Amino acid sequence: MSSGLLKPQLISDLIDSKMKGGVGVALSLALVSLSVGAAVADWNIMAQNRKMRPDGLQISLKNYCESWRMNVELHNIRDFEVVPEECTDYIGKYVKSTQFAVDSERTVEECLVHLSTSCSLKNDGKDAWIFDIDDTLLSTLPYYKKHNFGGEKLNLTSLEEWKRQSKAPALAHSLQLFNELKSRGIQIFLISARSEKLRSATIDNLVDVGIHGWTGLILRGDENECKDVLTFKAAARKELLGKGYRLWGIVGDQWSSILGTPTAKRTFKLPNPLYYVA
Repeated sequence: MSSGLLKPQLISDLIDSKMKGGVGVALSLALVSLSVGAAVADWNIMAQNRKMRPDGLQISLKNYCESWRMNVELHNIRDFEVVPEECTDYIGKYVKSTQFAVDSERTVEECLVHLSTSCSLKNDGKDAWIFDIDDTLLSTLPYYKKHNFGGEKLNLTSLEEWKRQSKAPALAHSLQLFNELKSRGIQIFLISARSEKLRSATIDNLVDVGIHGWTGLILRGDENECKDVLTFKAAARKELLGKGYRLWGIVGDQWSSILGTPTAKRTFKLPNPLYYVA
């Protein structure tokens, strides 16, 4: 396998040739230095990119990072604070890729299949659906793009300041689902771990990107700061059920948005390998 580097014997022959041709020692030493440095860099890359298993299978860095992302989505990898350093480039490419868009679109398609085949809507004002906000309706990708695609430990103050600017773009497929649900008379509730202090900025952002007409916007007040996100959202759902709403579906990008009881008839998870919210 060619690595694009000069082999040791070729380096030696080249140095001998240059010396015989009258090239100075300094040039020769510089050539050796560059080649050794490149060889060390290549060794490190190869050590990361290809790990030989006992069965002879070579695992590349791309394989490793794809597996890491998949196991995040499967909820096998939990509570991570940062994306592995060696995978930030891969994750960055994924969240900007057609594949990410297709994965998100498929989630929405399955929501619509469920809506059409498994939801006996009564159209009495009590049919309901729940959305998360961040990376479900609004994308935080512009923020994470500036912070190494999850490779930096979260600075909550910095992220909240960014959210106050109300510049997060809409996720197109989720907006499509939102509008379809609204057109069918379903009551839409947005349940988010965003601070209650961000209510005004959140409403402005949602409306600016064409998201409006929800029935309720439930944010995390001071009284819920000590609760983990899963507990907070489950309690919000319990309150909705207590008011007689039928929860046909939940869509979110974090497991903490869709796990816990009570829940909806179906839950749907959008892809998000950038961060984990417990």
